[in-house]
Amino acid sequence: MRPSKRGRDQQGFAYVWILLTVALLAIGLGVVLEVDATAERREKEMQLLAVGEEFRAAIESYYRAPSVAGASEYPPRLEDLLEDRRTGVLRRHLRKIYPDPMTGKAEWGLVRVSGGIVAVHSLSDRAPLRKRGFSDGDHLRAASKSYREWLFGPSG
Repeated sequence: MRPSKRGRDQQGFAYVWILLTVALLAIGLGVVLEVDATAERREKEMQLLAVGEEFRAAIESYYRAPSVAGASEYPPRLEDLLEDRRTGVLRRHLRKIYPDPMTGKAEWGLVRVSGGIVAVHSLSDRAPLRKRGFSDGDHLRAASKSYREWLFGPSG
């Protein structure tokens, strides 16, 4: 016995509803994943700003610390921020070489002047999400095209 025309129409209608439901669930899941990825990236940006501030303060502290030669100088290596023995007494300007939150590696871009490190930056080429809300005078970060342009040093 064949199903009635009305029964076949109801089966087709249920099939369309199932397809529509699956499509809506897929779209909703995609939106949730995108929002989660954006929130995670914003958190990494906040970490980058915090770690960058640690490096900035350490470089400035190293520069201002007295040395045997008496002249102010920037550190030749990041490791010198961990153990500054220029005066014979151990001084620590930084607790550890923090990893770059954007790349996950403890490798940083270095800005050097006369062999000394004056600033560090991320090695990530991704475009920042954050475009405003920086501290006063930090207009350079707001206009950055990538995290590489976020410099962390006494003057930046």
